[in-house]
Amino acid sequence: MPSRFTRSTICLRGPPFVHPGAYRHKLMPVEPERKLMLGRREREGELEGLLEQSRRRVAELELLLERQGGRDPVTGLITLTRLRSQLEVEMQRARRHGRPLTVALLDIDGFRSINARSGFAQGDALLVAVAGVIREYTRAHDIVGRTAADEFALVMPETDTLGALQAFERILLELEALEAGPISSVSASVGVAAFTRTQTSQEILGQAAGALDAARAGGGGRAIAADTGGGDLSPAEDGRGEVISALAMALLERDRYTGEHSESVVAMATEVARGLGLDQAEVSRVRAAALLHDIGKVAIPDDILNKPGGLNDDQWRLMREHPAIGERILRAVTGMGGVARIVRHEHESFDGSGYPDGLAGEEIPIGSRIILACDAYHAMTSDRPYRQAMSHKDAVDQLLDNAGRQFDPAVVEQLLGFLYGHRQSGARTPA
Repeated sequence: MPSRFTRSTICLRGPPFVHPGAYRHKLMPVEPERKLMLGRREREGELEGLLEQSRRRVAELELLLERQGGRDPVTGLITLTRLRSQLEVEMQRARRHGRPLTVALLDIDGFRSINARSGFAQGDALLVAVAGVIREYTRAHDIVGRTAADEFALVMPETDTLGALQAFERILLELEALEAGPISSVSASVGVAAFTRTQTSQEILGQAAGALDAARAGGGGRAIAADTGGGDLSPAEDGRGEVISALAMALLERDRYTGEHSESVVAMATEVARGLGLDQAEVSRVRAAALLHDIGKVAIPDDILNKPGGLNDDQWRLMREHPAIGERILRAVTGMGGVARIVRHEHESFDGSGYPDGLAGEEIPIGSRIILACDAYHAMTSDRPYRQAMSHKDAVDQLLDNAGRQFDPAVVEQLLGFLYGHRQSGARTPA
């Protein structure tokens, strides 16, 4: 039976063809998708920025480590580890060629107290200044490092013990003249050890440390050498006490009044220094400076020292030089730099009108301020060729009237308290 459908009559029906993209707006809204893409890009940008910052920081740290290369960040000197390495090299060279080699340790006296008084920033500034002095007064081939908080080590090729001690005498004198901000007249202790062929680096450093301990125990401000023969310390006499006594005797022989006057000023200045709470080391410096504060007068002619009348301008100009002369005499003695500074400034006035440098207030060393008041009181209450002594009351009035101008008010108060206590107890006032 023939089909009722022909090719022309077959018709396939169904939904009209529509491209899938036409329904996209019905499947997902366009705005949330855009926000999602933008948020992802922002997070990627932030992460890239953080990554770049991290790369830069790592590069900076790598550069810093490369630059330091085993160096102390405060002074720029090499560290103990690097110094030991270079010491080994120098020891091998000394063994091979039979040449002298010396190791030294230098420690700043009272550094902990300096930090407590002046703060860590000033302490660091002092370390930098001390390192500068050591560099300046050692040779280019000497090796200098900072090995502890206030300790420096030196390896000195081609140098024997005597040569090292001579070098450190100069360094100690320069440190005593050093001023680093409010800190001045630095004292240091030094231990020196000479290398022997059988020693290890640890042994020679230990020997230098032993000598350093002996220098500290002796009061600081000195260099002591170890005896490399047996490891014991060579006897090193501290001649400062003998030098002070010899200078005081010379002053007494030169001018008996000046010498006896200085001895009286010592008693008052020592008690005033203690009353003001100075530490024992500073009290000792004040005592020595009080004894020698007029040592510069050994260079003043007798006719000026003992002139019964007033001095003319030329004579007064010469007399005013005696503090600076005294400083130069004392700076020639190792360990006397602090005393020399006090002596130089013992005629400075609190208001800045004194001499030789016109210092004022706290710029003047406390020892100088103490000695000025004690010196003035004793001079006023003593007979001189050109005038008679004042009474105690008149001298006290002069001190009070000039407190804040010539004299430090705190020093005057302490001195008057000392004098009052002496008179109340019936003790004889120093004269």
